[in-house]
Amino acid sequence: MKKYDLVIVGGGPGGYIAAVHAAKQGLSVALIENQYLGGTCLNTGCIPSKTLLRHSEFLDMLEKAKKWGIETENVTLSFEKMMQRKNSVVENLRKGVESLLLSTNVDIYNGVATVLPDYRIVIEEKNSQSELYGKKIIIATGTKPFIPPVKGIEHVKAHTSDTIFELDYIPKSIVIIGGGIIGVEFACIFSSLNVDVTIIEMRDRLIATEDEDASRLMTKELKKKGIAILTSAKLKEAGENDSEKTLTVELANSELLTVSAEEVLFASGRKPNLNGTIKLGLAMNGPFIAVNKQMETSFPNVYAVGDVIGGWQLAHVASAEGIVAAANASGIYQEIDYKVVPRCIYTFPEIASVGLSEKEAKESGYSYRCETIQLRANGKTLAMDEPSGFIKLIADDSYDEILGAVMVGPHVTEMISEVSTAIFLEGTVDELASLIHPHPTVSEGIWEVARTWLEKKKCLIHQ
Repeated sequence: MKKYDLVIVGGGPGGYIAAVHAAKQGLSVALIENQYLGGTCLNTGCIPSKTLLRHSEFLDMLEKAKKWGIETENVTLSFEKMMQRKNSVVENLRKGVESLLLSTNVDIYNGVATVLPDYRIVIEEKNSQSELYGKKIIIATGTKPFIPPVKGIEHVKAHTSDTIFELDYIPKSIVIIGGGIIGVEFACIFSSLNVDVTIIEMRDRLIATEDEDASRLMTKELKKKGIAILTSAKLKEAGENDSEKTLTVELANSELLTVSAEEVLFASGRKPNLNGTIKLGLAMNGPFIAVNKQMETSFPNVYAVGDVIGGWQLAHVASAEGIVAAANASGIYQEIDYKVVPRCIYTFPEIASVGLSEKEAKESGYSYRCETIQLRANGKTLAMDEPSGFIKLIADDSYDEILGAVMVGPHVTEMISEVSTAIFLEGTVDELASLIHPHPTVSEGIWEVARTWLEKKKCLIHQ
Protein backbone atom coordinates (compact mmCIF):
# COMPACT_ATOMS: atom_id res chain seq x y z
CA MET A 1 0.00 0.00 0.00
CA LYS A 2 1.53 3.28 -1.15
CA LYS A 3 1.52 6.16 1.35
CA TYR A 4 1.15 9.85 0.52
CA ASP A 5 1.25 13.11 2.44
CA LEU A 6 -2.00 14.05 0.73
CA VAL A 7 -4.63 12.12 -1.22
CA ILE A 8 -7.26 14.04 -3.16
CA VAL A 9 -10.51 12.39 -4.22
CA GLY A 10 -11.89 14.11 -7.31
CA GLY A 11 -10.11 15.62 -10.31
CA GLY A 12 -12.26 18.68 -10.98
CA PRO A 13 -11.21 22.36 -10.62
CA GLY A 14 -11.07 22.03 -6.82
CA GLY A 15 -9.19 18.74 -6.79
CA TYR A 16 -6.54 19.18 -9.46
CA ILE A 17 -5.70 22.76 -8.45
CA ALA A 18 -5.31 21.58 -4.84
CA ALA A 19 -3.06 18.75 -6.03
CA VAL A 20 -0.76 21.05 -7.98
CA HIS A 21 -0.59 23.59 -5.13
CA ALA A 22 0.22 20.93 -2.53
CA ALA A 23 2.84 19.28 -4.75
CA LYS A 24 4.57 22.65 -5.19
CA GLN A 25 4.74 22.88 -1.39
CA GLY A 26 6.76 19.66 -1.37
CA LEU A 27 4.04 17.17 -0.43
CA SER A 28 3.74 13.75 -2.03
CA VAL A 29 0.31 13.84 -3.65
CA ALA A 30 -2.08 11.34 -5.21
CA LEU A 31 -5.25 12.29 -7.08
CA ILE A 32 -8.10 9.83 -7.69
CA GLU A 33 -10.65 10.46 -10.43
CA ASN A 34 -13.51 8.14 -11.33
CA GLN A 35 -14.16 9.50 -14.83
CA TYR A 36 -12.25 12.26 -16.62
CA LEU A 37 -9.81 14.84 -15.30
CA GLY A 38 -11.33 18.31 -15.18
CA GLY A 39 -14.57 17.25 -13.52
CA THR A 40 -18.02 18.48 -14.47
CA CYS A 41 -16.82 21.93 -15.52
CA LEU A 42 -14.44 20.73 -18.18
CA ASN A 43 -16.28 17.65 -19.42
CA THR A 44 -20.02 18.26 -19.13
CA GLY A 45 -20.40 21.83 -17.88
CA CYS A 46 -18.62 25.14 -18.39
CA ILE A 47 -16.34 24.32 -21.31
CA PRO A 48 -18.65 22.31 -23.62
CA SER A 49 -21.58 24.65 -23.00
CA LYS A 50 -19.48 27.78 -23.68
CA THR A 51 -18.11 26.19 -26.86
CA LEU A 52 -21.65 25.59 -28.12
CA LEU A 53 -22.72 29.05 -26.97
CA ARG A 54 -19.96 30.48 -29.18
CA HIS A 55 -21.39 28.54 -32.12
CA SER A 56 -24.87 29.83 -31.27
CA GLU A 57 -23.60 33.39 -30.99
CA PHE A 58 -22.19 33.17 -34.51
CA LEU A 59 -25.49 31.87 -35.86
CA ASP A 60 -27.27 34.83 -34.26
CA MET A 61 -24.72 37.22 -35.81
CA LEU A 62 -25.38 35.75 -39.26
CA GLU A 63 -29.06 36.63 -38.82
CA LYS A 64 -28.19 40.16 -37.68
CA ALA A 65 -25.79 40.61 -40.58
CA LYS A 66 -28.72 40.73 -42.99
CA LYS A 67 -29.73 44.07 -41.43
CA TRP A 68 -26.17 45.37 -41.87
CA GLY A 69 -26.15 44.80 -45.62
CA ILE A 70 -24.26 41.51 -45.43
CA GLU A 71 -26.25 38.90 -47.32
CA THR A 72 -25.57 35.31 -46.32
CA GLU A 73 -27.26 32.69 -48.43
CA ASN A 74 -27.34 28.92 -48.35
CA VAL A 75 -25.88 28.70 -44.86
CA THR A 76 -25.64 25.10 -43.77
CA LEU A 77 -25.19 23.70 -40.29
CA SER A 78 -23.43 20.46 -39.40
CA PHE A 79 -24.37 19.51 -35.87
CA GLU A 80 -21.90 16.63 -36.11
CA LYS A 81 -19.00 19.02 -36.79
CA MET A 82 -20.14 21.36 -34.02
CA MET A 83 -20.03 18.50 -31.55
CA GLN A 84 -16.69 17.33 -32.91
CA ARG A 85 -15.21 20.77 -32.25
CA LYS A 86 -16.72 20.73 -28.74
CA ASN A 87 -15.09 17.37 -28.13
CA SER A 88 -11.77 18.63 -29.45
CA VAL A 89 -11.79 21.62 -27.09
CA VAL A 90 -12.62 19.38 -24.12
CA GLU A 91 -9.97 16.79 -25.01
CA ASN A 92 -7.24 19.41 -25.43
CA LEU A 93 -7.99 20.96 -22.06
CA ARG A 94 -8.24 17.54 -20.42
CA LYS A 95 -4.75 16.71 -21.73
CA GLY A 96 -3.56 20.03 -20.36
CA VAL A 97 -4.81 19.15 -16.86
CA GLU A 98 -3.08 15.76 -17.02
CA SER A 99 0.15 17.36 -18.20
CA LEU A 100 0.00 19.91 -15.38
CA LEU A 101 -0.46 17.19 -12.77
CA LEU A 102 2.33 15.02 -14.16
CA SER A 103 4.70 17.99 -14.38
CA THR A 104 4.32 18.51 -10.62
CA ASN A 105 4.79 14.78 -9.89
CA VAL A 106 1.19 14.15 -8.82
CA ASP A 107 0.30 10.45 -9.11
CA ILE A 108 -3.02 9.94 -10.89
CA TYR A 109 -5.33 7.01 -10.14
CA ASN A 110 -8.55 6.11 -11.91
CA GLY A 111 -11.46 4.45 -10.12
CA VAL A 112 -14.17 4.81 -7.51
CA ALA A 113 -12.71 5.84 -4.15
CA THR A 114 -14.00 5.03 -0.67
CA VAL A 115 -12.36 6.87 2.23
CA LEU A 116 -12.05 4.87 5.46
CA PRO A 117 -11.68 6.26 9.02
CA ASP A 118 -8.09 4.95 9.28
CA TYR A 119 -7.10 7.17 6.29
CA ARG A 120 -6.98 4.29 3.86
CA ILE A 121 -8.58 4.94 0.50
CA VAL A 122 -9.94 1.93 -1.37
CA ILE A 123 -9.97 2.33 -5.16
CA GLU A 124 -12.20 0.08 -7.24
CA GLU A 125 -11.72 -0.06 -11.00
CA LYS A 126 -13.60 -2.61 -13.09
CA ASN A 127 -12.58 -5.95 -11.58
CA SER A 128 -9.56 -4.74 -9.60
CA GLN A 129 -9.11 -3.11 -6.20
CA SER A 130 -6.21 -1.23 -4.67
CA GLU A 131 -5.49 0.84 -1.56
CA LEU A 132 -3.66 4.06 -0.76
CA TYR A 133 -2.93 5.76 2.54
CA GLY A 134 -3.10 9.50 2.98
CA LYS A 135 -1.84 11.39 6.02
CA LYS A 136 -4.31 14.04 4.94
CA ILE A 137 -7.23 13.86 2.52
CA ILE A 138 -9.16 16.37 0.44
CA ILE A 139 -12.69 15.47 -0.70
CA ALA A 140 -13.52 17.11 -4.03
CA THR A 141 -16.15 14.74 -5.38
CA GLY A 142 -18.51 17.38 -6.76
CA THR A 143 -22.18 16.92 -7.54
CA LYS A 144 -24.52 15.10 -9.90
CA PRO A 145 -27.75 16.28 -11.55
CA PHE A 146 -30.92 16.22 -9.48
CA ILE A 147 -34.12 14.99 -11.09
CA PRO A 148 -37.20 15.70 -8.94
CA PRO A 149 -39.42 12.73 -8.03
CA VAL A 150 -42.25 13.40 -10.47
CA LYS A 151 -44.99 10.91 -11.31
CA GLY A 152 -44.11 8.97 -14.45
CA ILE A 153 -40.60 10.38 -14.82
CA GLU A 154 -39.08 6.90 -14.66
CA HIS A 155 -40.75 6.13 -17.99
CA VAL A 156 -39.37 9.21 -19.75
CA LYS A 157 -35.98 9.28 -21.45
CA ALA A 158 -34.91 12.73 -20.31
CA HIS A 159 -31.54 14.48 -20.42
CA THR A 160 -29.58 16.23 -17.69
CA SER A 161 -26.79 18.76 -18.10
CA ASP A 162 -24.41 15.77 -17.91
CA THR A 163 -25.99 13.87 -20.81
CA ILE A 164 -27.35 16.58 -23.11
CA PHE A 165 -24.02 16.72 -24.96
CA GLU A 166 -24.62 13.13 -26.09
CA LEU A 167 -27.32 14.34 -28.49
CA ASP A 168 -26.47 13.39 -32.07
CA TYR A 169 -29.18 15.44 -33.75
CA ILE A 170 -30.98 18.78 -33.44
CA PRO A 171 -34.47 18.21 -32.02
CA LYS A 172 -37.46 20.17 -33.27
CA SER A 173 -38.46 21.10 -29.72
CA ILE A 174 -37.17 20.89 -26.17
CA VAL A 175 -38.55 21.59 -22.71
CA ILE A 176 -36.03 22.75 -20.12
CA ILE A 177 -36.99 22.13 -16.49
CA GLY A 178 -35.30 24.87 -14.49
CA GLY A 179 -34.72 28.53 -15.26
CA GLY A 180 -31.44 28.97 -13.40
CA ILE A 181 -28.03 29.56 -14.94
CA ILE A 182 -27.79 26.17 -16.66
CA GLY A 183 -31.35 26.37 -17.96
CA VAL A 184 -31.11 29.81 -19.57
CA GLU A 185 -27.72 29.07 -21.14
CA PHE A 186 -29.05 25.93 -22.81
CA ALA A 187 -32.17 27.82 -23.85
CA CYS A 188 -29.94 30.25 -25.78
CA ILE A 189 -28.01 27.39 -27.42
CA PHE A 190 -31.07 25.53 -28.64
CA SER A 191 -32.97 28.64 -29.66
CA SER A 192 -30.10 29.69 -31.94
CA LEU A 193 -30.31 26.23 -33.53
CA ASN A 194 -33.97 27.01 -34.41
CA VAL A 195 -35.33 24.62 -31.79
CA ASP A 196 -38.68 25.47 -30.17
CA VAL A 197 -37.71 26.02 -26.54
CA THR A 198 -39.92 26.10 -23.42
CA ILE A 199 -38.52 26.86 -19.96
CA ILE A 200 -40.43 25.68 -16.89
CA GLU A 201 -39.32 27.40 -13.68
CA MET A 202 -40.77 26.69 -10.24
CA ARG A 203 -39.90 30.12 -8.82
CA ASP A 204 -41.52 33.39 -9.82
CA ARG A 205 -38.69 34.52 -12.11
CA LEU A 206 -35.71 33.26 -14.08
CA ILE A 207 -32.21 33.25 -12.52
CA ALA A 208 -33.88 33.92 -9.18
CA THR A 209 -30.57 34.09 -7.28
CA GLU A 210 -29.44 37.11 -9.30
CA ASP A 211 -30.48 40.75 -9.60
CA GLU A 212 -34.17 41.33 -10.34
CA ASP A 213 -33.45 43.88 -13.08
CA ALA A 214 -31.09 41.42 -14.76
CA SER A 215 -33.72 38.70 -14.50
CA ARG A 216 -36.36 40.99 -15.99
CA LEU A 217 -34.17 41.97 -18.94
CA MET A 218 -33.08 38.39 -19.56
CA THR A 219 -36.71 37.23 -19.64
CA LYS A 220 -37.52 39.96 -22.17
CA GLU A 221 -34.57 39.00 -24.41
CA LEU A 222 -35.36 35.28 -24.28
CA LYS A 223 -38.97 35.94 -25.23
CA LYS A 224 -37.76 38.04 -28.18
CA LYS A 225 -35.92 34.92 -29.35
CA GLY A 226 -39.22 33.04 -29.30
CA ILE A 227 -38.56 31.08 -26.11
CA ALA A 228 -41.71 30.24 -24.12
CA ILE A 229 -41.29 30.84 -20.38
CA LEU A 230 -43.49 29.43 -17.62
CA THR A 231 -42.65 30.73 -14.14
CA SER A 232 -44.30 29.80 -10.83
CA ALA A 233 -44.89 26.48 -12.56
CA LYS A 234 -44.55 23.10 -10.87
CA LEU A 235 -43.97 19.88 -12.77
CA LYS A 236 -46.61 17.34 -11.72
CA GLU A 237 -46.42 14.45 -14.16
CA ALA A 238 -44.39 13.19 -17.12
CA GLY A 239 -45.04 10.72 -19.91
CA GLU A 240 -43.71 9.63 -23.28
CA ASN A 241 -45.03 8.14 -26.49
CA ASP A 242 -43.31 7.19 -29.74
CA SER A 243 -42.66 10.72 -30.96
CA GLU A 244 -42.63 13.10 -27.99
CA LYS A 245 -42.52 13.64 -24.26
CA THR A 246 -45.46 15.21 -22.43
CA LEU A 247 -45.24 17.15 -19.20
CA THR A 248 -48.13 18.24 -17.00
CA VAL A 249 -47.45 21.52 -15.24
CA GLU A 250 -49.40 23.22 -12.45
CA LEU A 251 -49.44 27.02 -12.82
CA ALA A 252 -49.72 29.60 -10.06
CA ASN A 253 -53.53 29.73 -10.42
CA SER A 254 -53.68 25.90 -9.99
CA GLU A 255 -54.46 25.46 -13.68
CA LEU A 256 -52.96 22.34 -15.25
CA LEU A 257 -51.13 22.76 -18.54
CA THR A 258 -49.71 20.06 -20.82
CA VAL A 259 -46.44 20.81 -22.61
CA SER A 260 -45.05 18.50 -25.30
CA ALA A 261 -41.60 18.34 -26.87
CA GLU A 262 -39.24 16.02 -28.67
CA GLU A 263 -36.63 16.25 -25.89
CA VAL A 264 -36.60 17.15 -22.18
CA LEU A 265 -33.65 18.61 -20.29
CA PHE A 266 -33.59 18.67 -16.50
CA ALA A 267 -31.62 21.69 -15.25
CA SER A 268 -33.27 21.58 -11.84
CA GLY A 269 -30.22 21.62 -9.60
CA ARG A 270 -27.52 19.23 -8.46
CA LYS A 271 -26.87 17.06 -5.40
CA PRO A 272 -23.50 16.19 -3.78
CA ASN A 273 -21.60 12.98 -4.47
CA LEU A 274 -21.15 11.51 -0.99
CA ASN A 275 -20.88 7.74 -1.55
CA GLY A 276 -17.14 7.64 -0.97
CA THR A 277 -17.29 9.51 2.35
CA ILE A 278 -20.17 7.81 4.16
CA LYS A 279 -17.89 5.79 6.45
CA LEU A 280 -16.35 8.99 7.88
CA GLY A 281 -19.61 10.19 9.47
CA LEU A 282 -18.92 13.79 8.49
CA ALA A 283 -20.94 16.67 9.91
CA MET A 284 -23.27 18.05 7.26
CA ASN A 285 -24.56 21.44 6.23
CA GLY A 286 -27.93 20.38 4.87
CA PRO A 287 -27.15 17.90 2.07
CA PHE A 288 -23.55 19.15 1.76
CA ILE A 289 -20.36 18.48 3.71
CA ALA A 290 -19.81 21.09 6.44
CA VAL A 291 -16.41 22.82 6.55
CA ASN A 292 -14.80 25.76 8.34
CA LYS A 293 -12.87 28.64 6.73
CA GLN A 294 -9.79 26.44 6.45
CA MET A 295 -11.88 23.92 4.49
CA GLU A 296 -11.56 21.41 7.34
CA THR A 297 -14.36 18.89 7.83
CA SER A 298 -15.42 17.50 11.21
CA PHE A 299 -13.02 14.56 10.70
CA PRO A 300 -9.37 15.33 11.62
CA ASN A 301 -7.03 15.93 8.65
CA VAL A 302 -9.87 15.60 6.14
CA TYR A 303 -10.78 18.63 4.05
CA ALA A 304 -13.53 19.23 1.49
CA VAL A 305 -13.80 21.70 -1.39
CA GLY A 306 -15.96 22.54 -4.39
CA ASP A 307 -19.57 21.72 -5.13
CA VAL A 308 -19.67 18.93 -2.53
CA ILE A 309 -19.69 21.61 0.21
CA GLY A 310 -22.43 23.70 -1.46
CA GLY A 311 -22.23 27.49 -1.41
CA TRP A 312 -21.11 29.07 -4.67
CA GLN A 313 -21.06 26.08 -7.01
CA LEU A 314 -18.62 27.66 -9.44
CA ALA A 315 -15.37 26.30 -10.86
CA HIS A 316 -13.30 29.33 -9.86
CA VAL A 317 -14.63 29.13 -6.30
CA ALA A 318 -13.74 25.43 -6.13
CA SER A 319 -10.20 26.27 -7.26
CA ALA A 320 -9.88 28.97 -4.59
CA GLU A 321 -11.12 26.53 -1.96
CA GLY A 322 -8.69 23.91 -3.25
CA ILE A 323 -5.74 26.27 -2.77
CA VAL A 324 -6.85 27.05 0.79
CA ALA A 325 -7.26 23.36 1.64
CA ALA A 326 -3.90 22.48 0.10
CA ALA A 327 -2.17 25.29 2.00
CA ASN A 328 -3.57 24.14 5.32
CA ALA A 329 -2.77 20.52 4.52
CA SER A 330 0.82 21.74 3.93
CA GLY A 331 0.94 23.42 7.33
CA ILE A 332 0.38 26.95 6.00
CA TYR A 333 -2.58 28.62 7.73
CA GLN A 334 -5.03 30.10 5.25
CA GLU A 335 -8.74 30.98 5.27
CA ILE A 336 -11.21 31.24 2.43
CA ASP A 337 -12.66 34.67 1.67
CA TYR A 338 -15.91 34.75 -0.28
CA LYS A 339 -16.21 38.54 -0.25
CA VAL A 340 -15.32 38.87 -3.92
CA VAL A 341 -16.86 36.09 -6.01
CA PRO A 342 -17.71 37.07 -9.60
CA ARG A 343 -20.76 35.29 -11.02
CA CYS A 344 -21.18 34.98 -14.77
CA ILE A 345 -24.01 33.81 -17.02
CA TYR A 346 -23.07 33.34 -20.67
CA THR A 347 -26.41 34.08 -22.26
CA PHE A 348 -27.27 36.62 -24.99
CA PRO A 349 -26.78 39.20 -23.53
CA GLU A 350 -24.30 38.10 -20.87
CA ILE A 351 -24.87 38.73 -17.16
CA ALA A 352 -22.11 39.28 -14.60
CA SER A 353 -22.22 40.34 -10.97
CA VAL A 354 -19.94 40.61 -7.96
CA GLY A 355 -20.21 41.63 -4.32
CA LEU A 356 -23.48 42.56 -2.65
CA SER A 357 -26.80 42.89 -4.42
CA GLU A 358 -29.21 45.70 -3.56
CA LYS A 359 -31.18 43.31 -1.37
CA GLU A 360 -28.06 42.06 0.44
CA ALA A 361 -26.79 45.59 1.01
CA LYS A 362 -30.11 46.53 2.57
CA GLU A 363 -30.26 43.40 4.73
CA SER A 364 -26.68 44.02 5.91
CA GLY A 365 -27.66 47.44 7.24
CA TYR A 366 -25.58 49.55 4.85
CA SER A 367 -26.47 53.12 4.06
CA TYR A 368 -26.10 52.64 0.33
CA ARG A 369 -27.14 53.97 -3.05
CA CYS A 370 -27.46 52.30 -6.43
CA GLU A 371 -26.90 53.94 -9.76
CA THR A 372 -27.66 52.41 -13.16
CA ILE A 373 -26.74 53.43 -16.69
CA GLN A 374 -28.28 51.87 -19.78
CA LEU A 375 -25.97 50.56 -22.50
CA ARG A 376 -28.26 51.69 -25.31
CA ALA A 377 -26.38 55.02 -25.26
CA ASN A 378 -22.95 53.36 -25.31
CA GLY A 379 -21.05 53.91 -28.56
CA LYS A 380 -19.51 50.44 -28.66
CA THR A 381 -22.75 48.54 -28.00
CA LEU A 382 -24.53 50.58 -30.68
CA ALA A 383 -21.72 49.87 -33.16
CA MET A 384 -21.98 46.18 -32.28
CA ASP A 385 -25.78 46.28 -32.61
CA GLU A 386 -26.05 44.87 -29.07
CA PRO A 387 -27.56 47.79 -27.10
CA SER A 388 -29.62 45.75 -24.61
CA GLY A 389 -28.13 45.92 -21.15
CA PHE A 390 -27.10 48.04 -18.19
CA ILE A 391 -24.43 48.52 -15.57
CA LYS A 392 -25.53 48.94 -11.96
CA LEU A 393 -23.18 50.09 -9.20
CA ILE A 394 -23.94 49.60 -5.49
CA ALA A 395 -21.86 51.63 -3.03
CA ASP A 396 -21.81 52.66 0.61
CA ASP A 397 -23.26 56.17 0.87
CA SER A 398 -21.19 57.09 3.91
CA TYR A 399 -17.67 56.19 2.73
CA ASP A 400 -18.29 55.71 -1.01
CA GLU A 401 -16.85 52.18 -0.78
CA ILE A 402 -17.92 49.93 -3.66
CA LEU A 403 -20.13 47.09 -2.43
CA GLY A 404 -21.24 45.38 -5.61
CA ALA A 405 -22.09 45.58 -9.29
CA VAL A 406 -24.41 43.98 -11.81
CA MET A 407 -23.77 44.10 -15.54
CA VAL A 408 -25.88 42.92 -18.46
CA GLY A 409 -24.55 43.24 -21.99
CA PRO A 410 -21.82 42.14 -24.41
CA HIS A 411 -18.47 41.09 -22.89
CA VAL A 412 -19.55 41.86 -19.31
CA THR A 413 -18.20 38.49 -18.11
CA GLU A 414 -14.75 39.84 -19.03
CA MET A 415 -15.41 43.29 -17.56
CA ILE A 416 -16.59 42.20 -14.12
CA SER A 417 -13.02 41.61 -12.93
CA GLU A 418 -12.42 45.37 -12.89
CA VAL A 419 -15.07 45.87 -10.23
CA SER A 420 -13.96 42.67 -8.47
CA THR A 421 -10.48 44.16 -8.12
CA ALA A 422 -11.89 47.45 -6.83
CA ILE A 423 -13.94 45.66 -4.15
CA PHE A 424 -10.99 43.44 -3.18
CA LEU A 425 -8.83 46.54 -2.67
CA GLU A 426 -11.66 48.30 -0.77
CA GLY A 427 -11.81 50.89 -3.53
CA THR A 428 -14.17 53.84 -3.66
CA VAL A 429 -16.48 55.17 -6.35
CA ASP A 430 -14.21 58.22 -6.69
CA GLU A 431 -11.24 55.98 -7.49
CA LEU A 432 -13.26 54.07 -10.07
CA ALA A 433 -14.43 57.33 -11.65
CA SER A 434 -10.83 58.63 -11.77
CA LEU A 435 -9.61 55.78 -13.97
CA ILE A 436 -9.30 56.68 -17.65
CA HIS A 437 -11.20 54.13 -19.73
CA PRO A 438 -10.66 53.67 -23.48
CA HIS A 439 -13.31 54.90 -25.92
CA PRO A 440 -15.32 53.42 -27.47
CA THR A 441 -15.63 50.39 -25.20
CA VAL A 442 -18.39 48.75 -23.23
CA SER A 443 -16.15 49.03 -20.16
CA GLU A 444 -16.32 52.83 -20.19
CA GLY A 445 -19.84 52.27 -18.88
CA ILE A 446 -18.19 51.44 -15.53
CA TRP A 447 -16.54 54.88 -15.54
CA GLU A 448 -19.84 56.50 -16.54
CA VAL A 449 -21.91 54.84 -13.80
CA ALA A 450 -19.28 55.78 -11.19
CA ARG A 451 -19.34 59.43 -12.30
CA THR A 452 -23.14 59.45 -12.29
CA TRP A 453 -23.17 57.99 -8.77
CA LEU A 454 -20.85 60.76 -7.53
CA GLU A 455 -22.70 63.55 -9.32
CA LYS A 456 -26.04 62.54 -7.86
CA LYS A 457 -24.49 62.33 -4.39
CA LYS A 458 -23.23 65.91 -4.77
CA CYS A 459 -26.72 67.02 -5.80
CA LEU A 460 -28.22 65.36 -2.70
CA ILE A 461 -25.64 67.03 -0.44
CA HIS A 462 -26.40 70.49 -1.84
CA GLN A 463 -30.16 70.12 -1.65
